[in-house]
Amino acid sequence: MLLDCGPTTLLAMKRAAIDPRRLDIIFLSHLHGDHFGGIPFIFLDAMYRAPRSTPLHIAGPPGTVEKVGELFEIMYGRWAARPLPPTRFHVMQPEQRSSIEGIEVFPFRVPHQTQEISLGLKLQLEGKQILYSGDSAWTDLFIEHSHGVDLFLCECSFFDPTPGNHIDYIRLRENLPRLGCHKLILTHLGEEMLVRGKELPVTLAEDGMVIEI
Repeated sequence: MLLDCGPTTLLAMKRAAIDPRRLDIIFLSHLHGDHFGGIPFIFLDAMYRAPRSTPLHIAGPPGTVEKVGELFEIMYGRWAARPLPPTRFHVMQPEQRSSIEGIEVFPFRVPHQTQEISLGLKLQLEGKQILYSGDSAWTDLFIEHSHGVDLFLCECSFFDPTPGNHIDYIRLRENLPRLGCHKLILTHLGEEMLVRGKELPVTLAEDGMVIEI
């Protein structure tokens, strides 16, 4: 599975020698370009380079089918003229559990957008649990959902408190004792976080990082 699909995702997968055909599911936390803008490239790879024998499942918040279609049309023209590889879309409604290809997912709304829906995701497979914040300002929902999870992938865009809809490290640090996850990794890092990375007593995500849970 893939959690979000930014514009450089396919390139990163190829650099890591990961065959895109291994993907069963792409989970989208929300529909900002840096989180779903790589899907047209995944489609093109399956259309012209490495055809898929099984469907690619794409699960996202309401509006996913329309936004993915609009993006593909803007970039490459109407997809009716280029039949897509086998694809199945799933709409995830906040606070409604579902099972997609054997993965149990609980999506919950997080404070990142006002009109559109942004989701945090709690995923379970074969007894292991991952919590993914997506993009979000701090919310105590992360305290509630982090208890007992094996891995919490938490966005942390800034170091100092900054107005807006992202988490900063100062606020996160205040809440670290309240988190009940076994492992925490910070993602969606801005320049402030990257500069201070080696000074902080937390794990920051890096390209190519491998984690066993």
